[in-house]
Amino acid sequence: MLKIKNLHTYYGGIHALKSVSLELNEGEIITLIGANGAGKSTTLMSISGIVPPRYGEIFFMGKPIHKMTPDKIFSLGIVQVPEGRRIFPYLTVTENLDMGAYLRKDKLEIKKDIDYMFTLFPRLAERRNQVGGTLSGGEQLLLPISRALMRTPKLLLLDEPSLGLAPVLVQLIFETIKRINKENRTTIFLVEQNANMALRIAHRGYVMESGAIALEDTAANLLASEKVKAAYLGL
Repeated sequence: MLKIKNLHTYYGGIHALKSVSLELNEGEIITLIGANGAGKSTTLMSISGIVPPRYGEIFFMGKPIHKMTPDKIFSLGIVQVPEGRRIFPYLTVTENLDMGAYLRKDKLEIKKDIDYMFTLFPRLAERRNQVGGTLSGGEQLLLPISRALMRTPKLLLLDEPSLGLAPVLVQLIFETIKRINKENRTTIFLVEQNANMALRIAHRGYVMESGAIALEDTAANLLASEKVKAAYLGL
């Protein structure tokens, strides 16, 4: 579904991504793990067109997208949930979800999808008429994921979805990611510092170090790797 070839991305004079190549197959959960500042978020930003690569190629469903603008990439069905609480604070939970479906015209299906979001995240269902800015920190992190799903993405890019969450919500987030993948066959590219949890739900994984891919394997093999255990799992 997604193929990245020899990607080089810069922030000014800083060489952030160095010859990054990776692939995602349809229906997979792929995780990209690595230390802070390794280039994980930049990889997602390059796919989305927010930080365009200087060299290299990105193909989605066989179509080159590395020279497209973010809105064109979004229209193809690639939806990114950036790190942090990116919500519309003065809109209600339901109105935030409506914003995720702003390109859609199928009003009946939109209503069904909102109901589905509330089954995924019962906490949001309880607060459906509450203004987003008054939600707890953890609840504000659940809302952007639900809003992104309202676009019915073909490829969902998740940037540190568990960051800043209480342990009980971390467990909920990862269970929900797995459920989204299984029930909707949504392909998911997950960037995470919580390597242990990410590798437990992913099919395959990549390890990034200093802007380059250092390792790639099945998630199970990476989870068992002594190098990964020592560097990222604290074992």
